[in-house]
Amino acid sequence: MALVRDGTGIGGTARALWSQVHPVFMTPPLAASLFGAILAGSIDPVLAAGHVLAMFAAVYTAHVKDGYVDFHVRGEDEDHPLTVTGCHVALGLSTVTFALCCLALGVLVDATAVVLVVPTWLIAYHHAPQLDTNPVTATTGYPLGIALAVVGGFYVQAATLTVVPLAFALIFLILLSGVKVIDDAQDYVYDRSIEKRTVAVVVGPGRAYSVAYGLMTLALVAVVGFAVARIFPATAILAALAFAVVALVARRADPELATMLLIRGSYVFLAVLVTAVRFDPIGDLV
Repeated sequence: MALVRDGTGIGGTARALWSQVHPVFMTPPLAASLFGAILAGSIDPVLAAGHVLAMFAAVYTAHVKDGYVDFHVRGEDEDHPLTVTGCHVALGLSTVTFALCCLALGVLVDATAVVLVVPTWLIAYHHAPQLDTNPVTATTGYPLGIALAVVGGFYVQAATLTVVPLAFALIFLILLSGVKVIDDAQDYVYDRSIEKRTVAVVVGPGRAYSVAYGLMTLALVAVVGFAVARIFPATAILAALAFAVVALVARRADPELATMLLIRGSYVFLAVLVTAVRFDPIGDLV
């Protein structure tokens, strides 16, 4: 049975499977996993690679399942490179990869590491069509996955949890939930026509923007609060300032451009946090 809708041979199949890797949304969870490892201090590259691969498999599962539901089930998308069978095969491959990673982490670390990893796949697989129709779960699914990536990335290295990774995970959950509200607002008209209950549909685009920027502001204020309390390094305040500048620019943009700016702003936010954790140049001066 054919796996791809257009193209033939191994090359066509490989390209279709690889098309489900969306770097803009794939990069943050992988980076969050590595960030969690950095928070732990010393890094075991084998454990880090195992956790990163598990996060890759989980997000890949989400992309394939979303594409399958949006094209083959709902008929929302105009095209999709994989057939129904191709989607099932891709989901099988990603799930087997994820399961093998969980097995390895269970053997090399412990059962708690697996407990912290498994929910990322559950969120990914059930995002469509179950979780993406509710304003709360549609908004927090992806951010929660990233928060779990931070916590899991830390745990597989340290085999314990402390307040620091949990606090960083909370910040990412709140900040990226705000970004997700803006992202969903791009599809407000269509989502409303099919009664898909995103935040924008439930409260209206204007209030959705207020909710989104309220969440992002809360996250940035929390970063400053954690830095003042010495839970975060002092340099983390620079991350909050950098993202705040991007958010101010995005505030005047349409949802599509705003989403692009905010996602890339989250990359800057994470990069500055990595620098803060590894070097904390401000903290060295005070």
